[in-house]
Amino acid sequence: MNNIFPTDKLLQRADKEKLLGQKSIAIWFTGLSGSGKTTIALALEKELYSRGLLTQILDGDNIRTGINSNLGFSDADRMENIRRIAEVSKLFVQAGIITICCFVSPTAEIRNAAKKIIGADDFIEVFVNTPLEICEKRDVKGLYAKARKGEIKDFTGIDAPFEHPANPEIELRTHELTVIESVKKIIEKLNIA
Repeated sequence: MNNIFPTDKLLQRADKEKLLGQKSIAIWFTGLSGSGKTTIALALEKELYSRGLLTQILDGDNIRTGINSNLGFSDADRMENIRRIAEVSKLFVQAGIITICCFVSPTAEIRNAAKKIIGADDFIEVFVNTPLEICEKRDVKGLYAKARKGEIKDFTGIDAPFEHPANPEIELRTHELTVIESVKKIIEKLNIA
């Protein structure tokens, strides 16, 4: 591997954070489909932008139609999906960008794998804790109805498990909090003035 360009010649993360005037981090939203992950992430991105901070949202819709379009929903494919997302997130964090990740990531194993790749110091787990019945009511894509009819197999929350995070840094009960209150809670945790 002598042909690989040495990474110590590249500008470092601290250089990029200094240029951008921000501290980069990966904010990892986990929760059932319809829990509010993307809605809160979009509002968070707008709030951070209004404060002059650079962000990037990675979401199931923009990842599964591009870089992970070849993956299904088997256990192995779910793990590979998250592995690729975590590697991309790590690159964004190294570039000084606040990276907002919105993925069901249904098991502790999957979330821990992402955290290990990105790095524990650069990973904030946000559990968007919303009851299944509310997620089903919010389901604009009709995925839960299809899963209940057997048209979608291995759908998380219906016939595939979702393991609640044991110790998330932030827990958002979106059936009790507004989007603005949820964003405020994240901003407070990030300690952004």
